[in-house]
Amino acid sequence: MKPLQAFASIHAALDKLSRIAVWFGGIALLISAVIVTLDVLSRKIFGVTMSGSDEISGYVFAASTTLAYSYCLINRANIRIDAFYNFLPLWMRSCLDILGLGLLLLFMSMLTWSGIEVLMTSWKQSSMSVTTLSVPLWIPQSFWVAGLLMFVLTASFLLVYAIVALLKGDTRLVKSIVGTMSIEEEIGEETKGMDIKTQPHDGGN
Repeated sequence: MKPLQAFASIHAALDKLSRIAVWFGGIALLISAVIVTLDVLSRKIFGVTMSGSDEISGYVFAASTTLAYSYCLINRANIRIDAFYNFLPLWMRSCLDILGLGLLLLFMSMLTWSGIEVLMTSWKQSSMSVTTLSVPLWIPQSFWVAGLLMFVLTASFLLVYAIVALLKGDTRLVKSIVGTMSIEEEIGEETKGMDIKTQPHDGGN
């Protein structure tokens, strides 16, 4: 198997894993939304409150957010300022994409390391939430850190994949891995399944 084919297989596997993580986070958010809704209704109708619904929803929101990071990165849904980007030649855009991903990976690695330290401190000190639920903090923090670790792993792979593609001179592959979405690609994502066709366009390059 050629190197780029092996990279493509790993890329597909990470994409599938990130989708599973997004579904898991989405279901957890839906459940927490139902719990909060029931709490509001029971408080309004019966004057009874379900203690801890706001706390649980906070944990779920934090964890589901980080679990979505990898999916966002693989599908190039992260927001970037590209006012002048589209006027540059494709090879230069590829270099900037790789540089941007490298800087993002550096920042997220530092954030993840800090998250791990917080998790280990909570574990060692048996820290509990100062609420009626008294939740061991290492439990929600574990899901939060898992999402961060998954992102760092995904970003590291994409960086290597993009660099290898660039060294082989395949700038279009670099664009499909870490580049910003074109207008046509964004329209395609929004109109998927609607049988709407767009004219291909690559910014004149």
